[in-house]
Amino acid sequence: MNTRIHWEKIEKQILSPQAALASNSKGRKHFETPCEIRTCFQRDRDKIIHSKSFRRLKYKTQVLLLPEGDHYRTRLTHTLEVSQIARTISRALLLNEDLTEAIALGHDLGHTPFGHMGEKVLNELAIKHGLKGFHHAQQSLRVVDHIEKDGKGLNLTWEVRMGILQHSKGQVDVRVGYDLKTPSSMEAWVVRISDSIAYLNHDLDDAIRAGMVKNTDLPKDVTNVMGDTHSQRINSLIMDIIENSQCDSLRFNPLMLDVIEKLREFLYANVYSQANALIEDFRVDHVLTALFENRMQKNSGDPQATIDFISSMTDRYALQLFQELFVPSPWPKNKLND
Repeated sequence: MNTRIHWEKIEKQILSPQAALASNSKGRKHFETPCEIRTCFQRDRDKIIHSKSFRRLKYKTQVLLLPEGDHYRTRLTHTLEVSQIARTISRALLLNEDLTEAIALGHDLGHTPFGHMGEKVLNELAIKHGLKGFHHAQQSLRVVDHIEKDGKGLNLTWEVRMGILQHSKGQVDVRVGYDLKTPSSMEAWVVRISDSIAYLNHDLDDAIRAGMVKNTDLPKDVTNVMGDTHSQRINSLIMDIIENSQCDSLRFNPLMLDVIEKLREFLYANVYSQANALIEDFRVDHVLTALFENRMQKNSGDPQATIDFISSMTDRYALQLFQELFVPSPWPKNKLND
């Protein structure tokens, strides 16, 4: 028996009426013969995991730039934590776990080096050179559509592509940022919320590890409602969203939503601002602007090609290339003796 067809039948039997079924996918831009083993969403997950842009996430900043220590998050470990949280929520709500996982694994493929500081610089450079701007969610979609596989793209399903595009709420109050009036799927909505659950908690965990804040610094409202430990806080948020969501919408308890916003405000005031100061924003601006202008000359002044090139860099490659291009190197001894 065709294993894919078997699993498609199981999805129809066990998933919620609001779940996206693989057998009902809107399909791909370019036809591909269906896999006999994997559903289309499982296949998309595998395409993303085996992509070069996914592997590069290992060396892209989450919050702390090139921290000295093996236990701080990178963009890759962030992605894996989002995937784990999103899958847990999707399974509990009887949504399509395979679609959720594929969206989660692909959601940050277009993120810049140096985290959101790098995104800010590239946005300014894009506008300066006549583009509409830069946003990592849109760039993630561009990566899977036009950049991966030497410009061929991954040819993902419509559901995964739209979930990637809709994952980011932006740096806004969570009480308005979590809403999706026209979600492409419930699974996309789950990833949007799971992204925040993951980063709010692991950024706090990293900040405590780095000595930037102490657990006792947290507002009492946060610890009283969410808990005193990293695992308690994540569990509280997951349980709350599962218990309060309805068949066609994802909802936190209003009290929990207020507390999440207090945690977000605490992180922006005490962690993100301090992390930016430690790195010194102007240095990130200087490095990326210099690399951008240098690449523009090689791309015949094509700003989009330059944006694609710079945003794909890891932190360490950007610093290495800057060193090679702009920092003088000592002359070899044999040259001095000539």
